[in-house]
Amino acid sequence: ISRGTLCPKGAATYQLAVNPLRTTHVMYRAPYSDHWERKPLDWAMEQIAQRIKRTRDENFTEKLPNGKTVNACYAIESLGGATLDNEENYLIKKLLCGGLGIISIENQARI
Repeated sequence: ISRGTLCPKGAATYQLAVNPLRTTHVMYRAPYSDHWERKPLDWAMEQIAQRIKRTRDENFTEKLPNGKTVNACYAIESLGGATLDNEENYLIKKLLCGGLGIISIENQARI
């Protein structure tokens, strides 16, 4: 029984939301650059969507050589962290596996 105290994970998770030193905007470091640039959130979301789509389109496998249907993308992986809850992990799995065919999905909690 905790007697009203937070567990170590809960205490650390609290800092994700209220820490005055946390980054609250998009920071981008271009390939081969030595500095970070502040970018708009819309720009970052567009970049992520374009890169996922391009990688999936270039690497999507509908069928194996033996004819078996797999509808899978082996070129993208997702690694979740310990601060994700069950509901977030469920949504990630549904989007990436069911929606995009990405099968390499792992979470730190299982490792």
